[in-house]
Amino acid sequence: MKGVKAEDVHHFLLNTEDLRHRRVSRMVEEVQKILLQVTSDISNRDSRFHCISNAGIHSDSLKDQPELLAQWIALQRGRRTLHPCIQVLSPSQFLVTVPLRGLSGFRQKKTRRWRYYSPSGTQLLAPAMEPEKLHQWLEIEQFQKSTPHWHDNDVNIKGDLVPARIIHVFLEHLYRAITFCSLSDKVNVLESYGPSIRLNVETSEQMVEVELVPVVEVPGYWPKKSQWPRFFKRWPLRERVQCVKSFGFDLLARSNYHWQLSFLRGERLLLEAMDDDGGCRMKCYRAVRQMKEDVWCPGNHPVINSQHLQMIFLWASERHPSAKAWKDLGRCFLRIVRRLQKCARQRFLRHYFVRRANLLKYADTAQLDALADKLSRFLQNPSLGQGASSVC
Repeated sequence: MKGVKAEDVHHFLLNTEDLRHRRVSRMVEEVQKILLQVTSDISNRDSRFHCISNAGIHSDSLKDQPELLAQWIALQRGRRTLHPCIQVLSPSQFLVTVPLRGLSGFRQKKTRRWRYYSPSGTQLLAPAMEPEKLHQWLEIEQFQKSTPHWHDNDVNIKGDLVPARIIHVFLEHLYRAITFCSLSDKVNVLESYGPSIRLNVETSEQMVEVELVPVVEVPGYWPKKSQWPRFFKRWPLRERVQCVKSFGFDLLARSNYHWQLSFLRGERLLLEAMDDDGGCRMKCYRAVRQMKEDVWCPGNHPVINSQHLQMIFLWASERHPSAKAWKDLGRCFLRIVRRLQKCARQRFLRHYFVRRANLLKYADTAQLDALADKLSRFLQNPSLGQGASSVC
């Protein structure tokens, strides 16, 4: 098998990275500006929904924990600016979380009961499906403090906060907000199958598909479903682990009944500090991401997105913890490509924090097979020239 020289990867990034960064940064800024208007209007209509400016370190939950807030600000000092509510899955596909307000003091609940209702509230003869590995039920009693509106029937069924109902309420507000803010020429709500909200947002660069997801932010608490860190692992360091766990997790409303666990703050913290030992992990990540977007997985709905790549890099960093393993950029690049090919071929990628969850469980198998074939051909004769020419 042929190799890739480190200077080839450096040259490839030099020719492609700056252009992508400028384009994506402009799109993120424009999408954020539009959604700030929309979510601000929604928040004025319904106090249960926050404006996206109140996400992450600006959330009410963190304001109640000044030590944690100070720690987060200190960690971000000197690093690139992050938009806490916006996740760029691909240049044409963003995920934007909308924080929910009036729920605080989360605690895990051990009791289990069957649910015999549909999202519309009708009685079922058989119980609703139990949550998968990366999901859980959410009851109003799991919060020490909750505002009265979270007990209303439009979002609550028999004590459960039902994602499908919350999405329905938010969607009704969204239509009104788009009209009120005179954004109908820039924002178009797409028809969705299932409980999700997808928009087409026009930017100066291109049309961006945005998924809007209501989220419950739970800082300072680590879920029991995440058995992390694993025993006898040298990466990340213990201090970094404690910091990641202190920032907690999020619960995303992306299904009918169950809330999806998300660890975006922890993932970003690990990725941002990944090369503090002088390694080349992030350069390698950017090179693989660029080739994925330009050659291996182009298009508006890639079967592998940035979140999948981040998971692969987190696993690789745990498996190869020493800085010495990340000195040769060319070898590291091919190592990650082989790992990506294996995931696509096996249609299996573990979530880094909830290892029993397969992130490719519902991915298009034909696209995964096609990706695996492309990567196999690339590994037989690796060349970065095709990616650079497709950007120019």
